[in-house]
Amino acid sequence: MFNMLKNSLFGNTEDTEYKLLSSETKNGVRYEVRRYDAAKYASISSEGRSYDQVTGELVRKLLMYIGGSNEQGEAMGIAFPIIIAVYPRNDGVLSRRLAAAIRIPSTYQQSPPTPTDGAISIEERPGMTVYTLQFGGFAGETEFRAEASRLTRTLGETAPFQRKQYFCCSYDPPLKPYGRRNEVWFLQEEP
Repeated sequence: MFNMLKNSLFGNTEDTEYKLLSSETKNGVRYEVRRYDAAKYASISSEGRSYDQVTGELVRKLLMYIGGSNEQGEAMGIAFPIIIAVYPRNDGVLSRRLAAAIRIPSTYQQSPPTPTDGAISIEERPGMTVYTLQFGGFAGETEFRAEASRLTRTLGETAPFQRKQYFCCSYDPPLKPYGRRNEVWFLQEEP
């Protein structure tokens, strides 16, 4: 079974496919296990500032690139989510290192436009299987940390996922006031 996520920010619609491997409820918490195929992503990173201080800036730069601020002047549409890799310390607080990425829309996967912003790179990411917990509202570091903690407790100590990083995902344009969708993704360890 493949799920399609459709969203539009620049007037074009992009489908992001994933394979739903399972949907489970444990201790009243519903989560999914999904498989995403390998793809090219526009990526930008930051060190030295907190999640809440820098994510808006990084997301704006990615949206500008996707919206046409590239050498070809191509407005590509958008494929949600915006994915931010974070690195928690042992106490759960996020380190001041993170990387934001957005999947290059399918039409441009073979030959992505060249970024004009030197901080943005195009990278090929391998396929991945993730544990996913969805939640609503405006989400900053506090909300993502709380949901990551909830997913960690739900999965338990023996679940095969990476504990040194996780992904904070947002599916909505920054100014959408209601019905917002966010997710925490834990990368499953491959056997």
